[in-house]
Amino acid sequence: MAVHRLVVSWHMKAATMCEFSKQEFIGGLQVLGINSLEKFCEKIPFMRMELKDDQKFREIYNFAFGWAKEKGQKSLALDTAIRMWQLLFAEKQWPLVEHWSQFLQARHNKAISRDTWSQLLEFARTVDPALSNYDAEGARSYLIDEFVEYLNEHGIIQNVQLNDLSQK
Repeated sequence: MAVHRLVVSWHMKAATMCEFSKQEFIGGLQVLGINSLEKFCEKIPFMRMELKDDQKFREIYNFAFGWAKEKGQKSLALDTAIRMWQLLFAEKQWPLVEHWSQFLQARHNKAISRDTWSQLLEFARTVDPALSNYDAEGARSYLIDEFVEYLNEHGIIQNVQLNDLSQK
C-alpha cells in the first residue's frame, strides 16, 4: 500500500481501511480542496510531505491503529501491524523497524495492543537507534524491553545497560 492512501484516509476520517462512506469521501475532498481528479493528483506530494511534520505524523500514526484493525477488535493483527509500521517508519526512517518486525514474528506472534502501538512511536522518537539513551527503568510495554534484550542477544546492539530488565 502506498503511504499517501493512509494520509488520504486520515484526511477523510475513514473508519475502516479501504472503505469510505459517502460522507467521509466528500468531506475529505472538501477539506483538501479537491474538486477534480487532476487536483487530487496534484495533492499527493503535499499529502506525503505531511508525514515530515512531527505532529501530523503522530496524528496519522495514531489514526492508523484504529483504521487498520478489524471491525470489532481491540487489537491490531500482528501481520497488519508490521505492514503498517514498515509503511510509516519508511517515512520517518526508524532504522530498527525491520529488527522490530523480526522480533515480533519470532517471539510475540500475537495481536498488538493500542498501548504497545503508542509506546513504540514514543520509543522510536526518543531512543536513539544505538540505544545509548535507553532507560531500562522507564515505564513502557514489556514488549519493548524484551525487544532491547533481543537486540543484545543477537548482537545487533552492543553494550546497552539493561539494569536487570527481568526484575520489571
